[in-house]
Amino acid sequence: MEPATGIRLDYNHQLSLREFPYIIRWRDDRCKRCGNCTAVCPVKAIEPTVKVKRVVQSEGPIPTPTTTRGITHVIEQVTDMERYCTGCGTCTLVCPNEAIEPEFNPQNKFLHYKNKGGEGYKRGGRRNDPSISTLDRLKFTRISMLTDPALDAGRHEFRIRTLLGRILPPDELPLKSENGKLVVDRESKRFIPPVREIYPIIIGSMSVGALSPPMWEGLAMGVAYLNEVEEMPVVMCTGEGGVPPRLLKSKYLKYFIIQIASGYFGWDEIIHSLPLMTEDPAGVEIKYGQGAKPGDGGLLMAQKVIKLIAQIRGVPQYIDLASPPTHQTKYSIEESVMKMIQSMSMAWGFRVPVFPKISGTKTARAVLNNLARNPYAAALSIDGEDGGTGAAYNVSLDKMGHPIASNIRECYLDLVRQGKQNELPLIAAGGIGKKGNLAANAAALIMLGASAVAVGKYIMQSTADCFGYENNRCNLCNTGKCPRGITTQDPKLYRRLDSDKVAERLVEVFKAADVELRKIFAPMGRSTELPIGMSDGLSVNDKAIAERLEISYAC
Repeated sequence: MEPATGIRLDYNHQLSLREFPYIIRWRDDRCKRCGNCTAVCPVKAIEPTVKVKRVVQSEGPIPTPTTTRGITHVIEQVTDMERYCTGCGTCTLVCPNEAIEPEFNPQNKFLHYKNKGGEGYKRGGRRNDPSISTLDRLKFTRISMLTDPALDAGRHEFRIRTLLGRILPPDELPLKSENGKLVVDRESKRFIPPVREIYPIIIGSMSVGALSPPMWEGLAMGVAYLNEVEEMPVVMCTGEGGVPPRLLKSKYLKYFIIQIASGYFGWDEIIHSLPLMTEDPAGVEIKYGQGAKPGDGGLLMAQKVIKLIAQIRGVPQYIDLASPPTHQTKYSIEESVMKMIQSMSMAWGFRVPVFPKISGTKTARAVLNNLARNPYAAALSIDGEDGGTGAAYNVSLDKMGHPIASNIRECYLDLVRQGKQNELPLIAAGGIGKKGNLAANAAALIMLGASAVAVGKYIMQSTADCFGYENNRCNLCNTGKCPRGITTQDPKLYRRLDSDKVAERLVEVFKAADVELRKIFAPMGRSTELPIGMSDGLSVNDKAIAERLEISYAC
């Protein structure tokens, strides 16, 4: 039934383009109707269609205007919320005449309608927060009064390294004096924790499954090159879900931190490969939480669980892989940390550093104090609220979590009060390089107390030209439709990605970060050791931040 006006009632329940986050700007005069844009759109937000066009013409010796109507081919944006434009801009890349481009719509009401079927909106990427983070507001203000060529960032010899593993205090070291010299006491039965010397920027946990095969392989090749050729001991965390079997038996395993999470996916393969391993891994990370979705388990969508991923993880194909929020067999975080660290240390004969990863939270200090008393705990990794993720509820990304700067600072000061700040390393993660300032953010966190930082989303953005950004641009990581081929298992999409170029860019990123870290540390007189906890070198122009972080206020 139609109302008296002649307008169908169902029109009243359709959306206009004004409700969508991006509006496609298409130019009829430039378009050659090649179809490239509609072919590559990962979400099918545009489609070719026909329109009736009214044309006014004036021809002949006496040009009398005449009106004609004809059919014309156009590109039209759909108004289906399930096929909304994410603003990735892939259509612009393939258009030969620059006839099409997505434009951000600041008046959008996208989140009002993205809950069809009663399901909360899930997305990849990170929070939709365009504001400047605390890390980007920190400045380095303790600088040498003299320009000293001996500490010049470009000429001086630097050793930017950190330690992963429990560091014994001097009075507990298994040393003895012989002929006036300190030597290792071979007869000592004191436990010596395993320690690795690594680069202070770690490639954070991104799993085989979350990343496409060429993306993961490209990162792995880049890590091997950095270690073998550039002599930079960069390590990479594998993420949850196991690793390719050939890596477990190769000499390159020593450059990887293997992650175990609450789903235990892929760990049958790892355990069975233990007798065949020629090298120990750099470490074992036990994931209890993620900064982007604190208190939530991991989730790999069914469309990503192809045959390769199913074989690595030991599960059927094309089923959702949801990790429980915590380890099923444990009753508390204290018990869980103790049991898991003990069992993982035993599996590798106490030769490998084992440490937990938790979400940034007010209760992080409780976990830290538990670890401080555990002689087998190698470190504590804290993931702040700005951490990226492959699949999380929007409400978790935007409304839950704890900023990493204040969390890492209060944990470090807690260790200082216990006199253990040089024993248990802290690893900071979450939002590092969010605005592109990788080295500056890493240096700031180190000076707040971190021994190392873990970086994930920045690595994806810089090495594979990821489109994802604030204002909800792209953020298709969780859907398997990544237009760059980074976070998809669709061969049609991931064939767009060149593993060699990913590896090449990774090397460039780390070499550039190394130069910038030297530039920051040189004027502070630090060239052979990191300025861990050297907070007197930091300042900020916000009194509240200065008081919270216990650093100087400068404006």
